[in-house]
Amino acid sequence: MVPDESTPLSHSFSADQAAQPSRTREGILRRYTEQASSARIRVHDHARDEDGHLGDHEFEYRENDPARQGFGEATTADGLSAEEREDRTWVGNMLGFRRKLGPKYRYFAYYLPFLRWMSQYRLSYIRGDLVAALTMASLYIPMSLSYAANLGHIPPINGLYSIVFQAFIYALLGSCTQMVVGPEAAGSLLVGSVVRRSVDGGLSGEEDDILNARIAGLVTGMAGAVFFLAGLARLGFLDSVLSRSFLRGFISAIGFVILADQLIAEMGLSRQAKAVHISHESSVEKLVFLVRNAHDAHGLTCAVAFGSFAIIMVLREMKKRLQPRYPSVAYVPDRFIIVVLSAIITWRCSWDQKGLEVLGKVESSTGSPFSFHWPFIPTHMKHIRAAMADSFLIALLGFFESTVAAKSLVAGDPKPGEGLQGITLSANRELVALGAANLVGGCFSSLPAFGGYGRSKLNAATGGRTPMSSIFFSLITIICVLFLMPYFYYLPKAVLSSMISVVAYSLIEEAPHDIKFFLKVRGWSELFMMFLIVATTIFYSLGLGIAFGVGLSLLSVIRHSTKPRIQILGKVPGKENEFENAENCPHGLEFFDGCLIVKIPEPLTFANTGDLKTRLTRLELYGSTFAHPALPRIRPSASNQNIIFDIHGVTELDGSGTQVLTEIVENYVRRGVRVFFCRGPHAKSPVYRMFERGGIIETCGGTRHFVGTVDEALRITKMESVTEYYRDNPEGGAG
Repeated sequence: MVPDESTPLSHSFSADQAAQPSRTREGILRRYTEQASSARIRVHDHARDEDGHLGDHEFEYRENDPARQGFGEATTADGLSAEEREDRTWVGNMLGFRRKLGPKYRYFAYYLPFLRWMSQYRLSYIRGDLVAALTMASLYIPMSLSYAANLGHIPPINGLYSIVFQAFIYALLGSCTQMVVGPEAAGSLLVGSVVRRSVDGGLSGEEDDILNARIAGLVTGMAGAVFFLAGLARLGFLDSVLSRSFLRGFISAIGFVILADQLIAEMGLSRQAKAVHISHESSVEKLVFLVRNAHDAHGLTCAVAFGSFAIIMVLREMKKRLQPRYPSVAYVPDRFIIVVLSAIITWRCSWDQKGLEVLGKVESSTGSPFSFHWPFIPTHMKHIRAAMADSFLIALLGFFESTVAAKSLVAGDPKPGEGLQGITLSANRELVALGAANLVGGCFSSLPAFGGYGRSKLNAATGGRTPMSSIFFSLITIICVLFLMPYFYYLPKAVLSSMISVVAYSLIEEAPHDIKFFLKVRGWSELFMMFLIVATTIFYSLGLGIAFGVGLSLLSVIRHSTKPRIQILGKVPGKENEFENAENCPHGLEFFDGCLIVKIPEPLTFANTGDLKTRLTRLELYGSTFAHPALPRIRPSASNQNIIFDIHGVTELDGSGTQVLTEIVENYVRRGVRVFFCRGPHAKSPVYRMFERGGIIETCGGTRHFVGTVDEALRITKMESVTEYYRDNPEGGAG
């Protein structure tokens, strides 16, 4: 079998094969062994005959090992004699090397990761992948039904479509081999808000399951389109746009909103809520409604819901505590058991006839198990406009959660034989994979699906090593959709609500840790943002909370990127070429009469040079960028006769930054101030060329004003002229 290009591989050949004329075979094997020592290729000498000839050998290699390049792949290289070519071909054949793959295949394998992992797949992986898939199915199939029915306000079966289609597509295109995608609480809740707005606005009916499912598919498809286009535009860096405080505040607020929503169903007050349209009010108003109508709560529904919630929480805590000592506890399908038992008890005790709401007949709203419908049609334009903002936020939150999950799973290549090799995580490919998956899912009216941290960790913990576990998960769900849906008829909705409440609790339970940390480090701005988002979402609406959070995060990013970080430097006494920020260490530093040393520790672009002149003026007047401009001048003008710029951190300089810096230098020169640049870039670098094109070098006095160190610039300032310094120090300067 032709070896895969990235997996380690062992090949054995006998002494008869090795015992070719020693001039070529023995010598070439010995030379190869010497090269292999620096290339992580192990050569095991199993036997030598009585004459000391080579016996059986086993070679292990990796595709990217440099020693490999001389064999097999390079047999057609120019400059090799016929004998050398023959020898290298022989060794390459013994080791199983194939000729170097063409660039087209490598590009395909990079952008279509399944081409890599399928060729590496081993039969030994099937057991772990299948067990992981069964474990996930027992937990997340009921959860997906809950998300669709209780949060998305669409037929329950549409929640399963997210596993059937998105999980399968991501397994083929995703770059994180152990991540499993599926519907999440936050995305499902946002889809439900779009569906409810459509019902309120008269764009769809409360009982119009087909249209409501298609609206959900439209939101999913739009989120997928955002993903896909962002991936093509290489916007994978956007996972850092939203601050941690925003995400924690928003996710905690979503958890609170979900809890308030589910309490209505758990107390059996859904009919009363519909009568007063409370489902469209804020979470606080829902809590007030619950308190006022608590006397009308349905006893059996409350008992089933709160009993299920308590049992799930107890089992959850037990598994968490037992798993470090007994890892097999992770395989126990506790929630699936609760679902099965609750359905059986409801059927046997006829609880559905005593007022307990059950899931009922679970089927597709179109009558076909998998009905294709292209979501982007002209008649849906009114829904597209209404769902645009929600779809964008779903994509943003989904990408962040997927990135967190993927980064937590990827820790370099696994050991040989324990997983897939050579598949690297790429944020841009993740965007494309998630986009393609949700575009396909949108065509089947599914909920949005992303990589979930808990689901992916469960997959890895229960034996899932490859994307095949996602494919098995998808196939199991297909079997469930086709054959097992009638058995969910007696599943109590109260149990589904309690399962979602557990998820909502998990969204909230991490908030105290973050709050404690921000209090410890005095991160008042982060705490304020968290509080503002939570309060806005709870007391007003989810949409306003989203707007506040995204707006504040973007303002924070813009403020951070546009603020110049120039520093005034002072010399550490007794140490050569060692300078510190004078604003951080105002005492114990040495300053020089007539000199202002300014460090620019960052690239200069249009984003951060707008305020550069103002900051420099403050340094000249007060020696600090933090001084209030209303204060009287502290530094005399005589202290600024020489300006020394330490530009070691200026690794990038665009046209706007060059223009501003040129104007600053010209202003200094007109005032009779000498300007020096030290620790600058190499003369052939793009930054130095921008200095030349902008006229900065010529304006400040030529290349002699560009020196290697701050100390050298200080020595020049002591001279009457730069020419005098270079006359005495002909080797000085940087140019």
